[in-house]
Amino acid sequence: MKNGRNTPLAVPPNLPPLFEHQQTTVDFLLHQERALITSDAGTGKTRCVLEAFKQSDSRRMLVLAPLSILKPAWGDDIDQWTPELTWGISTSGTDKKRREAFDAGCQIVITNHDAVKWLLKPENVNLLQDFDMICVDEVTAFKNPSSDRSRAIRDLVDVFERRIMMSGTITPNSVTDIWHPVVLLDEGVRLGRSFYGFRLQVCTPQQVGPNPNQVKWLDNVGAEDQIAAKIHDITIRFRFEECIDIPERTNRMMFIDLPPRLQANYNVLKDQAILEAEDGSMINAVHAGAKYQKLLQLCSGAVYDENGNTQIFSTARSQLVMDLVAERDHSVVAFNWKHQKHELLKLADKMGFAYAVIDGETSRSDREKAVDNFQAGKLKVLFAHPASASHGLTLTKGCATIWASPTNRSELFSQFNSRIYRAGQKRKTETITIAARDTFEEDAYNTLDGKLAAMGSLLDIFQKNTAFAA
Repeated sequence: MKNGRNTPLAVPPNLPPLFEHQQTTVDFLLHQERALITSDAGTGKTRCVLEAFKQSDSRRMLVLAPLSILKPAWGDDIDQWTPELTWGISTSGTDKKRREAFDAGCQIVITNHDAVKWLLKPENVNLLQDFDMICVDEVTAFKNPSSDRSRAIRDLVDVFERRIMMSGTITPNSVTDIWHPVVLLDEGVRLGRSFYGFRLQVCTPQQVGPNPNQVKWLDNVGAEDQIAAKIHDITIRFRFEECIDIPERTNRMMFIDLPPRLQANYNVLKDQAILEAEDGSMINAVHAGAKYQKLLQLCSGAVYDENGNTQIFSTARSQLVMDLVAERDHSVVAFNWKHQKHELLKLADKMGFAYAVIDGETSRSDREKAVDNFQAGKLKVLFAHPASASHGLTLTKGCATIWASPTNRSELFSQFNSRIYRAGQKRKTETITIAARDTFEEDAYNTLDGKLAAMGSLLDIFQKNTAFAA
């Protein structure tokens, strides 16, 4: 099979044994048919699931995961840790191509999150008749209970008696994010069948506009304990630092001053929500969210006008990033905008650095090649978009993660920073965030830290319960 393997391989004699926390997780999965794994990135959740499946009496397992990690995080891990198991990947294409892994009889079929609706088509229901176990990796992709994809997966999981949900960032925005992943496990037994009823229990509405219906929901004090008490029996968690012996990681925010002209433009856009570029193009921010995004773009040195064209005001930020890259042997750089990517690549070429790029335009084969070359020490720097490189990649050759500008998604921020800081890392590492002084960039990073702190409080409760139970 091109995308998989339907014949077993011999188990190598020198296969490293499971870590103690991994064995505890495997034992938990073998005795718990419905399980939520919230262990940190890098703790080996995938290996635990594979080992539990191997030791169980389950016939076949369906894995739902982000498209970008089907092969590198699952296919490769099967070959490395459980080579006696057969596997195949089912992705978009013709129906015949998507059915290949199912029809080949592979013990594990790996497919992407968006496949849930395809699997529910009447002509495809028979594909799952031999499956009795499902694992949903990065289950926060289904945290919105009202999305079409989330409604589809609720029907899909009914096929499976054994269910595993996984995420190291289970509540990226609010404690309410955990409701739907848990419902997928227990049909609402522990947190209730109504999302709105659950939200009323753990959150308080705060009016944010003139209309009384314009509210944001704030997590209640003690909500984490309330939730943890209800789901601790199906939840297991281990913190990365407590189970993997790894050199320390330092975090550093680097403040810079915007060039005077760029700062002036920033202030105009902030105060007036409109800016005229040097070529006469107009940049409008029609609402608060758009203004926030435009201001963050502008901090990076450029902004997009009404026609989608890039208006460049400064390249100083990109030069700073590349100066930081030059001082380190192997770095991973996070970019968020196309203009950032183009400017960074231009500078990398000028400075003679070997590099690769991973973003939405990178093919699967080029992605794998980029990772292999980086890990082999052939690349000075790997440029990556957080949405494309936050999951399933091991980049332990890197010693620094550099954020050219902030993301607005805490789970991506956390996961991306874990690409170099994971098992196999032998050096001290650093995470560098760049923020323009007295701008929304500093607020953006503080917001990310706040969300991560809130998420961490719930995860810490899970971890304590796990440690107690173990």
